Amino acid sequence: MSGEFLGTYQIAVNKGKWITLPAALKKKFSPDTRQTVIITLGPKDTIAIFPLDVWHDKISRLKTGSEKDIKLLVHLRSFAGGEQKLEANGRVKISDELIKIMHIDDRVIIKGEGNFISIWKPELYEKSRAEMLQEHRQLFDSLDYQK
Repeated sequence: MSGEFLGTYQIAVNKGKWITLPAALKKKFSPDTRQTVIITLGPKDTIAIFPLDVWHDKISRLKTGSEKDIKLLVHLRSFAGGEQKLEANGRVKISDELIKIMHIDDRVIIKGEGNFISIWKPELYEKSRAEMLQEHRQLFDSLDYQK
């Protein structure tokens, strides 16, 4: 199974709608994935990139889940492109449909989300981070870090 994706990177989107995954994320792909991904709609106005092994595991779990899980499965499949192999340098093409839905221009934020990678419009990422920071400050103090 592919490793845990962590880290945040700002990168350019070229005119052909290609992005390049940072090497730190690319090296977390399991050899079983053969550097193959599924790109689909993500949470909170993002695009999600799933390594093939994680995608198969996710689909398997959603198939036997709740009604909400089944609906998520339908949505993920509906917006997913076909299997895509990463180029040697980590380049991958984002579909025109997803670029249009997310209003992505020339720059994106790529963020490791544990078992998948998200692509954000920079302005939406900054807004989401500010909201999360506010929540963090309200919920946690130094004692929580001592546990």
